[in-house]
Amino acid sequence: MEHGASSSSLLPGRRDCIYTSCYCEENVWKLCEYIRDQHPHVLEEFSAVFISNLNKTIPIWEQKNGAVDEPVVWDYHVVLLHASRGQTCIYDLDSVLPFPCSCSMYIDKALRTDLEWNPQYQRRLRVIRADEFLRTFASDRSHMKNARGSWTKPPPNYPCIKTAEASMNLDDFISMNHEVGWGTVYTMTDFSKAFGRV
Repeated sequence: MEHGASSSSLLPGRRDCIYTSCYCEENVWKLCEYIRDQHPHVLEEFSAVFISNLNKTIPIWEQKNGAVDEPVVWDYHVVLLHASRGQTCIYDLDSVLPFPCSCSMYIDKALRTDLEWNPQYQRRLRVIRADEFLRTFASDRSHMKNARGSWTKPPPNYPCIKTAEASMNLDDFISMNHEVGWGTVYTMTDFSKAFGRV
């Protein structure tokens, strides 16, 4: 792990983090909340990264739910990015890669390249500063219910995340339209140049 102990010591180990399968956006929100509460002086170094595209079909490798060397095709996925002193790493609670993992390793092994994929699978990445994510994100978890109102996956055991202005704005974070929502939207190439090789 090229970022060293200084990064890994900021968050609990993978098994000690708050985690609910299939609620990656809330898992990352909880990681940001932990940093804000325990290490507020470095919160500005962290960002949530939403990965999706117009078709909501994004391949990601090295996922716990995937077969060996086969991608899982998600509608979207969310990870935590830490960028500090010219070094970057990724925290992904759904990955079998190290926690944290160097950003370059995560790009090489989990994201790989978009060049070999049809446009429908090419990823975009929305990077939102952790403090902004904590302040603006809201989800009533309605996207995890079927037409009968039953959960498709069991929800977290803590209350829904909401703000004074919103109870549900997840679609604004998943959207890869740069005119919608918060943060900055990158292509895979631009994200790799900005974060993967520093």
